[in-house]
Amino acid sequence: MKRNYRSLGVLLTTGLLFLSSCSDSFLEVKPRGTDLETNYYRNQQEAFNGLVAVYDVVGWQGGGYVTKVGAVNAASDDHYAGGGGPSDVTDYQVFSNYTLTPAVGPQGELWRKGFSGVFRANTLLQKLPSVPMDENLKNRYAAEAKFLRAYFYFDLVRLFKNVPLLTKTVSTSEMYDVLQAPPADVYKQIEQDLNEAMAVLPVTVPVATEAGRATQGAAHALLGKVYLQQEKFAQAAQELALVNGTPGGANTYGYKLLSNFGDLFKTRNKFNSESIFEISFTNTSAGTWDCISCTEGNVLNIMIGPRGYKPLKEGAPDYVSGWSFLVVTPDLFNAIHFDPRNQATIANLDSLEKNGIASYEKGYMNTGYFLNKLAARQADRPTGAGAPELNYPQNIYEIRLADTYLMEAEALVRGGGDQVRAAALLNAVRDRAYQDNLHRVPATLDNIMRERRVELAGEGHRWFDLVRWGTAAKVLASKGFVAGRNEVLPIPLLEMENTKIEQNKEWGGTK
Repeated sequence: MKRNYRSLGVLLTTGLLFLSSCSDSFLEVKPRGTDLETNYYRNQQEAFNGLVAVYDVVGWQGGGYVTKVGAVNAASDDHYAGGGGPSDVTDYQVFSNYTLTPAVGPQGELWRKGFSGVFRANTLLQKLPSVPMDENLKNRYAAEAKFLRAYFYFDLVRLFKNVPLLTKTVSTSEMYDVLQAPPADVYKQIEQDLNEAMAVLPVTVPVATEAGRATQGAAHALLGKVYLQQEKFAQAAQELALVNGTPGGANTYGYKLLSNFGDLFKTRNKFNSESIFEISFTNTSAGTWDCISCTEGNVLNIMIGPRGYKPLKEGAPDYVSGWSFLVVTPDLFNAIHFDPRNQATIANLDSLEKNGIASYEKGYMNTGYFLNKLAARQADRPTGAGAPELNYPQNIYEIRLADTYLMEAEALVRGGGDQVRAAALLNAVRDRAYQDNLHRVPATLDNIMRERRVELAGEGHRWFDLVRWGTAAKVLASKGFVAGRNEVLPIPLLEMENTKIEQNKEWGGTK
């Protein structure tokens, strides 16, 4: 499949010269068209359009079907790459079996996503001071840009470790002299951006008109996650406690666990009470095959569905025939099989076929198990213009309340904090899953690790968790993970051509 790849140098040039013009709705996340950046930011509307252009990158989907969630799922022990064969979306295949190289893998698209977001945020922050508009609104836009810059940099530093730290726009003459910063400096900037942002961001936003925009709660949640990544356990617990409030009860920001786990993944429940930061997709963008990366639909919905699916009996699940990517491993199936979250998480096509309920074609590395959370449904099938496969509307959670409960519990256990509260947080998640309080467990790290796996399966957390816990080398050894190398991705080969950017030492470089 054709890659739409640009190096950091090209992004520095085009990202500063051009800015996408955008819809004024945050539910329509992909802006269309271009405007010269030098002629932009003349008024409040253009500043708002610039802000939406930054948000646009959160839902980045590469022309080669690469997304962050898809890539890290493929790399985890919960999924195989799947698809139609060993070369189908090669970027996923080589990450899944750990044969990636600096030239081949998802790192090009993930690097491009991160720095596209950083460049757009920096441009907006540089231009905002001179825009004639309400000062309070201007401050909010700046706070959102800082939140988003922190979000993009957190993914970049986790994935690549050694990245350039850019907090202002860079001229064409400077682009090839950009240096990488120590990871500690990147984390310091992330923390600064989030602390400055949360002082200005709104406590809540109206879902009908501003769903998906950053809030104080989202900033505290992301900062807690950043602290946890650095093993700053006390600070992580403090930030996350502000988000979580009373486990299973009230909190400052109105977040609340949904009463039914399965309801989290129904399209009608976008931006629900459990959602803290969510990626928005829609079925109205009319995305077509000539520009896969332009669609506003969720490409993972069709990628994950069982290939050649056919219902054979009334009442069979209404899956859409998909491409059988990211098949669920037997290991995850066994881990969740007797858990009440199993049915909402995994589509057991093997069982459906054996019972004559449905049939399907066996794709590459088929296990019979698919990710039910994200599989496209006939009920959501687009009926408007564009390719139906590219226009499914299910959103994806970046951060939700059960996630922050479990992160705070982890920070408390690993940091020697309040163990009673840690148990309350862990068991609030379990109580929701089991619909009773009869399955509570002690707050041990092993129990929290297991709970994160079954609660958040398929949502793009597992690989990052394994790396953070230091267990990736053991857990992923059978897939080819090599300790001391695969904890980070290689710097994309193109980024080092005629620049001062150096390869990570894990991949044979000097950084």
